[in-house]
Amino acid sequence: MLVVRSPRFTICALLLIFMTFIFFFRSDNPSLSLPFSNHALQEKLRIEEYHYNMMLDGRAKLVQKWGPTPDRIDPFPSNGEFYTAWDFFLPSFNCPHRVQRVGIMGDGGKWVCGLERIVPKKKCTMYSFGINGESSFEADLMKAAPGCELYGYDFSVDSFGPEIEEDPELKQRSHFFAFALGPTDAHSPVDDPKMYTLRTLMERNGHDFIDVLKIDIEANEFESLGAFVDSFAGQPLPFGQLQIEIHMYSDHPWNNFSKVLKWWEKLEAAGLRPFFSESNLVYTNLIRGAQPGLIEYSFINIRGNHELVSNHRYSLAH
Repeated sequence: MLVVRSPRFTICALLLIFMTFIFFFRSDNPSLSLPFSNHALQEKLRIEEYHYNMMLDGRAKLVQKWGPTPDRIDPFPSNGEFYTAWDFFLPSFNCPHRVQRVGIMGDGGKWVCGLERIVPKKKCTMYSFGINGESSFEADLMKAAPGCELYGYDFSVDSFGPEIEEDPELKQRSHFFAFALGPTDAHSPVDDPKMYTLRTLMERNGHDFIDVLKIDIEANEFESLGAFVDSFAGQPLPFGQLQIEIHMYSDHPWNNFSKVLKWWEKLEAAGLRPFFSESNLVYTNLIRGAQPGLIEYSFINIRGNHELVSNHRYSLAH
């Protein structure tokens, strides 16, 4: 009836509705990236922490069932037990933002939390340890976030992968060093490779916060990351999220459930919560008969004041 009686009014009303839709949902409108208030964000994190603690109760029961103590747990049993080490470390904390896979669809891609909150930052920082000739994760993240600079470290190669080396704009924002990440500093003229702690590298680069930290260093992650966490003595860790490949090789000293559990609990005590995991089936496929000892984990840091846990901090970054 309205269309028949007043077509001009109807057209104007529809145009107004359309313009309102465009305003609220255009890409540069901050409200699109803030789907809930800071109070709601804190409440969501609180609820996730509650459920994560329920998972911890389940972990204790699983240790009791198959142990009954951690030192009695075989990480990859072969006598009919229905578990592997990874069943004790479930990624049961839901990231309160969008979770998406960045990088190649295969070995090299990583799962990221809240990329939409990093993209608008005028300045952000990414550290990547372990390059091995493949930089699709780093490149795709930098393409999405033009304010990001990349600091990469790998003593086994001479540069980033072609995804960065062959892109002049990305290469300009990237800094490569043939250093090793370690639990201590060892970079005298006779040290080969030169080793730095993460804390020393941040001081060397003048950084007090890392938005995205990627670590893939072939079982050296345990001591290197453990030392970094210890160095802050309970203070919030200076990064927003962590993408890490954890290695439990059958012939490695860290193929020990009790040691890995203590290390993992250290990360949890520091505020790190796993929100995604992905088995490295490429490794399992290439080395037939190998135990499933490689798995990718993504952690969100729920402590501190950064974009993933505070809308206030997110607003200040623009």
